[in-house]
Amino acid sequence: MQKQVTKKNERVEEVFNLFIKHIQNFLTEAKLNHEEYTNFVDWADRLGRTGELPLYADVFLETHVLRAMYTDKPGTQPSLLGPYFVEGSPLVEKEPGKPLVLTQRSNEPGEPLLFKGNVSSTDGMPLANTRVEMWQNDDSGKYSSFDSDAPKYNLRGYFYTDENGDFEVQSIVPLPYSIPADGPTGEFLGFMDQHPMRPAHLHLMFEAEGHETLITQVFFEGDEWLETDVADGVRTELVTKLEDKNGRKEASLNFVMRRE
Repeated sequence: MQKQVTKKNERVEEVFNLFIKHIQNFLTEAKLNHEEYTNFVDWADRLGRTGELPLYADVFLETHVLRAMYTDKPGTQPSLLGPYFVEGSPLVEKEPGKPLVLTQRSNEPGEPLLFKGNVSSTDGMPLANTRVEMWQNDDSGKYSSFDSDAPKYNLRGYFYTDENGDFEVQSIVPLPYSIPADGPTGEFLGFMDQHPMRPAHLHLMFEAEGHETLITQVFFEGDEWLETDVADGVRTELVTKLEDKNGRKEASLNFVMRRE
């Protein structure tokens, strides 16, 4: 069998060298003894073996990457993709005269929510026919396809903005929830005396021709975990208000996409 030859990649080499350099500096500054170093390697190994590395990276690393990339740029600030996104969610189709209804069970438990939004470009142009993907947890605080017994694509789906860049979708109010805390990530949180809670939020992904994909979250005023989100994913401009209207909760937020 012919051995596959990997081409030299200068960017990979650059990043790897920086990674090793800063890890070595970290070990020097931390002054770990050999037992501490061994414990750290063992913990990191368990993080990988349990499949929690993406979870740990989402919680402690991704938000810092996003802040560094986008804080000073125009447009809506992104937030975490998170570990609960799944490919292949269904198209949510609109019935005449009715709002879109996010894929859900009949008599879906939870407080009804109507969420409205508008999508525009940084130059103020409304973005018609923008693909909007939305996902959230259910009334038990769990996500379909993961820890919920709901159907695979429950409370997941995608739809398109109208000619004015507007959309409205009917769902339920999401709940705050704990990230998995019974593995290496939870062990780390315990050492840090840090709680595992995330505030209630909606996940949204926007795709429009000629624009950067926007992945973000929507949060709600009054949530007790807003100020101490374990994943540090909250951005002030992503917080909106839940209002009582027409026997349900209603909320809205506008989104601005950056050109490529």
